[in-house]
Amino acid sequence: MTEQIDNHEKFVLITGCSSGIGYCTAKSLRQHGYRVIATARRQESVAQLKKEGFDSLQLDLSDSASIQQAFSRTMTITGGSLYALFNNGAFGLPGAVEDLTRENLKFQFETNVFGWLELTNLVIPVMRKQGYGRIIQNSSVLGFVAMPFRGAYNASKFAIEGLTDTLRLELKNTGIHISLIEPGPIISQFRSNAMSALQQHIDIDNSVHREKYLGVIARLNKKGPVAPFTLPPEAVVKRVLHALQSKNPKPRYYVTFPTYLFALLKRLLSHRQLDAILAKAGNDGKQ
Repeated sequence: MTEQIDNHEKFVLITGCSSGIGYCTAKSLRQHGYRVIATARRQESVAQLKKEGFDSLQLDLSDSASIQQAFSRTMTITGGSLYALFNNGAFGLPGAVEDLTRENLKFQFETNVFGWLELTNLVIPVMRKQGYGRIIQNSSVLGFVAMPFRGAYNASKFAIEGLTDTLRLELKNTGIHISLIEPGPIISQFRSNAMSALQQHIDIDNSVHREKYLGVIARLNKKGPVAPFTLPPEAVVKRVLHALQSKNPKPRYYVTFPTYLFALLKRLLSHRQLDAILAKAGNDGKQ
């Protein structure tokens, strides 16, 4: 079914709108005439978004009750319809795999995977009933290649890619389009949030990787981009707009040169050759 509604009647629900990609996307979509429902985890972020004129709701992706409440309020605002969901809210927990506990991994997955799944599964019946919809998942270059000391985040994005690819097959011919966006380094609050997660959840002093962690903290504390080819969040917005507006949106959208490069290298190189490049890139601190 082809959508027969104008942009001003198209409601788009976005998670993680306090800063970075989510905030930039919310502003841009509103400028393009979409009805944006901008959500954020912290109440102060919600208040700021409301000051800027957004329909804004608190939504903590690690809390099922928060997800259910935000979805219910979204349906009230939209009258029971929804054109698109942009799953964006996420964070990265740095750390070597051998330093991760079961609780560490659960902490990472509660927001980055389980929350996304729950919200998506609330949205799908609405889209099935209306016969159309767009679900856009903001993944990462680390959703298809791994780098050292990012195991929890790598795993969460690999999981999202697997779930999204499966969902795309299951929703074939329903009028619901599913797209993955795979950015490389983007200017955002990701680094500062990652540093907080590292210091809170990893036992740095008792790790064999202590010196490496100290280097990671120093890198995360630097001002400005620390990885080559870092782009502003507008680079992601461009792909979101295509996924929303195209009659046949792409299953995947690459953003930044590293994503294109590693996708090519993954096709061309052996596993050992690619491992050598990824190990060096990861140890150089590139995101």
